[in-house]
Amino acid sequence: MSFSTKEYFIKETYKSIRRNGFMSFASISTVAVSLLVLGMFLLIFLNTNNLAKYLESQVQVSVYMQDDAKAEELTSVKEQLQKMPGVVKVTAVSKEQALERFKERLGDQEQLLNSLGKDNPFPNSFDVQVDNPERIKAITPLIGQLPKVETAKFGQEVVEHLFQLTKILRFGGVVLIIFLAMATLFIISNTIRLTVFARRKEVVIMKYVGATDWFIRWPFLLEGMTLGFFGAILASLFINSIYSALLDRIHATLAFLPLLPPSPLLGYVTLFLLAAGTGIGALGSYISLRKFLRV
Repeated sequence: MSFSTKEYFIKETYKSIRRNGFMSFASISTVAVSLLVLGMFLLIFLNTNNLAKYLESQVQVSVYMQDDAKAEELTSVKEQLQKMPGVVKVTAVSKEQALERFKERLGDQEQLLNSLGKDNPFPNSFDVQVDNPERIKAITPLIGQLPKVETAKFGQEVVEHLFQLTKILRFGGVVLIIFLAMATLFIISNTIRLTVFARRKEVVIMKYVGATDWFIRWPFLLEGMTLGFFGAILASLFINSIYSALLDRIHATLAFLPLLPPSPLLGYVTLFLLAAGTGIGALGSYISLRKFLRV
């Protein structure tokens, strides 16, 4: 393709967008709204997936020691736990620390412990974290067989329900993203089809005078890519401002939620939307133009 041909295509694209100002504006607006919805659902999916990972990382085995376990036996058990396959962290929890944790959970009801006096009913224990939550079920019985271990628990029912929930969230998120991407392509291709339909006579005339399909197609493809690109820019600007504002509000009220920070998340989402907008614009133009090239 020569330089003059490329220059012709670019000029034709610019003229077409300017000549069909209302249709161009409608196309950009449709692309922006479609990608805005797609982008927001993408952010929801990414944050849901991050929340699922966070919840999985909180799953741990609680190892309760016998009351007569001596200091050297506690040290020995900790070393054995650290050597187990998949174990990434072992945190020792003394009787005093366990009592303090329980007091914090009781909050205003802390006076309920006054009847205990100086007695501390809590045993020494260990919190064991693994690299993959799926290991929990297999490793817990092995921990229970270690010397001076009274019991090892991980809340089997809660963990199994958690795994099911995270799988549903991830699968549902992927399905929603694919569905929205297809819906976006459908909406954009039909919107661009209106632009092509308004210029159908021009396409037919060019076809009759001997223009090749790709010579006719390129200006429309560039037009679709341009409209998609600018629509994606608008969607990205809205998403960046909306997500940052929502994040500030959520952090002010629900600071414990593990939401993804704006950087670099919004940068990646913006790049995705720009690529998606440009690609879908080109694909929409290609699909819309096929019918009018069959002369």
